[in-house]
Amino acid sequence: MFSRRIDWPGRTNSLARLLAVKRDRGVDLIDLTESNPTRAGIEYPVEDLVAVFSDRAMARYAPEPRGGAAARRAVAAYYRSRGLLADAERIVLTAGTSEAYALLFKMLLDPGEALLIPRPSYPLFDYLAALEGLRVVDYRLDVEAGRWRVDLPGLEQAAGGAGALALVNPNNPTGSALTMEERGALDALCAGRGLPIIADEVFWDYRFDGGAGVVSTMAAIGETPRRQEALTFTLGGLSKSCGLPQMKLAWIVAGGPEGAVTEALDRLEFIADCYLSVGVPVQTAAADLLDLGETIRSAILRRITANRAALSAALPADSPCRLLPADGGWYGVLKVPAIVTEEELAAQLLERDDVVVHPGYFFDFAREAFLVVSLLPPPERFAEGIGRILARVAKIIGAAR
Repeated sequence: MFSRRIDWPGRTNSLARLLAVKRDRGVDLIDLTESNPTRAGIEYPVEDLVAVFSDRAMARYAPEPRGGAAARRAVAAYYRSRGLLADAERIVLTAGTSEAYALLFKMLLDPGEALLIPRPSYPLFDYLAALEGLRVVDYRLDVEAGRWRVDLPGLEQAAGGAGALALVNPNNPTGSALTMEERGALDALCAGRGLPIIADEVFWDYRFDGGAGVVSTMAAIGETPRRQEALTFTLGGLSKSCGLPQMKLAWIVAGGPEGAVTEALDRLEFIADCYLSVGVPVQTAAADLLDLGETIRSAILRRITANRAALSAALPADSPCRLLPADGGWYGVLKVPAIVTEEELAAQLLERDDVVVHPGYFFDFAREAFLVVSLLPPPERFAEGIGRILARVAKIIGAAR
């Protein structure tokens, strides 16, 4: 009677059940998993946001499968302001990056085909792939010499028979961005195997030091398009880039060999025409929203930078916990002593300290023990939550002696 595409998640895990009980009781929780910037105490230009939706043109409906020309030009201008070249004719608009993945999966892969995905990474890939009837094959991200790196030999071995490669740049939750060297290696590997690349760069604006000369976008860059051998689709959207998840506007930028890009855009246009999902109001307001997003983005970047600095400062050299390196993003990864499991530690923090964290296994870290914390919460709440984590770890270590 029902599709077997996914195992229906009918049962919640123990952490989710405990969290529900705490919330039902009205407990004052310090939520260090908060990923919604509109709930993080960041000031938004509310009146300006409301004003951009007063355009009478929003009452007219003139559907365009790739998205309205003015909105696509606004996205191209967003890239130009960052020194990146993006032709509006190579841009397709979607109602969020999840839909962008769905359209690309439909175009690039047949049911049963394999999609290469990074581990650790955001677990949504597994569900989106399953909903399209795809298999997933992992490639690893490992910490080496003070930074995360793609396991290129392992990736090359895993790539046999795959239909596409997905990456997140900077990754969620590790915060690792591709180096110039890695970008070139991935492009060459995928071009040689005929593998399209889907590059999710929604966190690109949130690099901690700008990453100049160190890390690289998969999009075209500089005064002329960066040479791309592999067919590449770079994703972005208002949700992260402008801190506006409620607006549901994202985009796909196609790059690579001219003939392959032309055919891909024609195919994407056909698929998008079956849905026509992007709302007229958000397309009409796209240029204004991207402009307003500069202010919101700056506030978010200040918040996550300050919280990461505070987290680093809370960990002296002799601390049993260690903050893993990152190039950007909204999260911090703490390596903690593996005296108890990640799940047990997260449960103790929730039950005894009223602190909500993600255990590393939620993101498929290869081993114990890691905690993932959002850098978005208000600084005083964030600092209090980190203090409680460190105190709990100290108690666990003391009890084990």
